[in-house]
Amino acid sequence: MRVERGLILFAGLGSLALLAGALAFQFLGGLAPCSMCIWQRWPHAAALAATALGLAALPRLSALFGAGAMLAGVGLALYHVGVEQRWWAGPATCSAGDIGGLSAEALFEQIMTAPIVRCDEVAWDFLAISMAGWNGLLSLALAALWLGVLRRPGRPIRRAQASSSASQ
Repeated sequence: MRVERGLILFAGLGSLALLAGALAFQFLGGLAPCSMCIWQRWPHAAALAATALGLAALPRLSALFGAGAMLAGVGLALYHVGVEQRWWAGPATCSAGDIGGLSAEALFEQIMTAPIVRCDEVAWDFLAISMAGWNGLLSLALAALWLGVLRRPGRPIRRAQASSSASQ
C-alpha cells in the first residue's frame, strides 16, 4: 500500500468515526443536535466522498477536497464554540438572542417558535471542551492528514522505509 492511500484511508476513517460518534450521541445517548451541530456533519460527509475518490483514482485531487472540507469543518466548529462561549451571536434560529426590547407578546412569540435545542448552550463537554470544540480539534488533525497526502506523492511504504534506514 502506498503511503498516500494509507493517509487517505485513515483520514476517511477519522471522519467516519466522528460521524458515527455524533450519531451515537444522538440516537443512543439521547442528545439532540442543534442546527449548528448538523452543519458540522456535512464536511465529514464530504471527506468520505473525497476518500472514495482518492482510493479509486485521484489521490491528489481528493486530498485537496478532503483538506478543504476539514478546514471548513474547523471553521464551523470554531463558529459554534464562539456561539457557545458567547463570544459572538449565533443564528437567530437557534440562539437566545437579545430579548431586552421585546414586548410581552413578542417575547411569548419568540419562546413559542424557538427550537428546543439551542446552539448557544454546551450540551456535553469533556475536559472542559465542548463537543463542537472536540470536532474542531479533530477536524484540524484530519486536515493535516489530508495535506500529508500532498507531501508524499505516490511513494511506496517500503521505499520510504528503505531510504530512511539507508541514510542512518
